[in-house]
Amino acid sequence: MTDLTPTTWTELQELLFDGDWRPDINRNRSGFAYRGMSDANWGMPTSLMRLGGPYSQMERHLLRNFRKYAHRDVVERDSFWHWLTMGQHHGLPTRLLDWTYSPLVALHFATDNIEKMNLDGVVWMVDIDDAHTKLPKDLGATLSIEGASVFTVEMLAEFSRPNKEVEFWGNKTKLENLASLSIADLSDFDRLAKPEFCMFFEPSSIDDRVVNQFGLFSVISNARMGMDEWISLSGVASKRVIIPSALKWEARDRLDQANISERVIFPGLDGLSRWLKRHYSTR
Repeated sequence: MTDLTPTTWTELQELLFDGDWRPDINRNRSGFAYRGMSDANWGMPTSLMRLGGPYSQMERHLLRNFRKYAHRDVVERDSFWHWLTMGQHHGLPTRLLDWTYSPLVALHFATDNIEKMNLDGVVWMVDIDDAHTKLPKDLGATLSIEGASVFTVEMLAEFSRPNKEVEFWGNKTKLENLASLSIADLSDFDRLAKPEFCMFFEPSSIDDRVVNQFGLFSVISNARMGMDEWISLSGVASKRVIIPSALKWEARDRLDQANISERVIFPGLDGLSRWLKRHYSTR
């Protein structure tokens, strides 16, 4: 883990976009997942971990009851990955952690709390491809078959159905050849391999908030392990860009000028109200 601390707005942009040049496609496309937080001293516990107590034992009960009571508002799907994603999106405590492909969206979350402007913020950056080199062999092979860098909920739903023929880019593959990918629930996921691994996947475009935040999730094969702990133990390529408190207001004002604000990231009246409250607060 490398900590980098810029002193100017220009340097901050350079650090956030560093390494995004892809000579193989002749384009600038970052391979990092970004996560911004307003306090650089915070770790990355999941919302499930923040419940306290025997939270890992409560995980399946939370998801089961969410599925039971959410039917009137959620279209039925047969994949627990769909339900896990929906729960996280609507505030259910889960082991998922929110990330974004956008360094500027991450920077928004590092500077949106005006009560913490006197504290250094942080944007975590994790190399997705390097994280996925540590996946169980069969799980990693599915990404290669699909020609993808991250999973989708739909991909995971297919992989969770053993002995099913699935078409990847015109080639049909029997999933019975990937037997370890029979994942009926998170306990199956946890048993795929040791040591613990981390997987990134994209949610479906549930609403405009998901789309505008350019979001994705991480999930670790151990409900009791935080992302910062996994990063340290795995040695995955990663870095932290520290946002000095002296630079926060400038970064915040420039993001607002670029229309990276609550009214875009949280579409609707709630986001609009949050943006107006912060925008008209005194420094």
